[in-house]
Amino acid sequence: MKRVVVFCGSSIGFNPVYKKAAKSLGHYFATHNIGLVYGGGKIGMMGVLADTILENEGEVIGVIPKLLEKVEVIHAGVEEMIVCKNMSERKVIMSKLVDGYITLPGGFGTLDELFEALTLNQLHIEQKPVGLLNINGFFDAILMQIDKMVEEGYVRSENRKLLIVANTVDDLMIKMQQYVAPELGHVIQKVVK
Repeated sequence: MKRVVVFCGSSIGFNPVYKKAAKSLGHYFATHNIGLVYGGGKIGMMGVLADTILENEGEVIGVIPKLLEKVEVIHAGVEEMIVCKNMSERKVIMSKLVDGYITLPGGFGTLDELFEALTLNQLHIEQKPVGLLNINGFFDAILMQIDKMVEEGYVRSENRKLLIVANTVDDLMIKMQQYVAPELGHVIQKVVK
């Protein structure tokens, strides 16, 4: 993977373990020459991640909607900043720039981005690894909900496997590098039946 988009919060959260995870992922990207594509902010988890990569001379590309381009939000230290019309366009631009997706702790926007990436893969619009860094059990309840969706017949078990989950950066990156997308023919046959 040459570039990965990371979805994460514009808040830092209350527990310092999340900030530590963002720094750890940033160090991994910089030392393994993986470029970051992210939301373009200088605050919260986004800012910590971007700062860590920039401090280690890694590649950072920001994609920020015009409405969030305020001086107090946009990261002035990012050399390549793409300003787009809206949140929907942001996701399309990000998708075209990357080889995979990672989600760190965040709020509604972070979850929106995660589930859109999963949906693109489920529909075979894309075939990119979608990773979830489940630090401190942050996503445990969401993972339980997804399992409930499988149990109740709303998500196919093979689509549940589209989400790669790990508790450490190293484990997540290994799993993402090893990811093999399901064959398109297999998915089409199941839909047609």
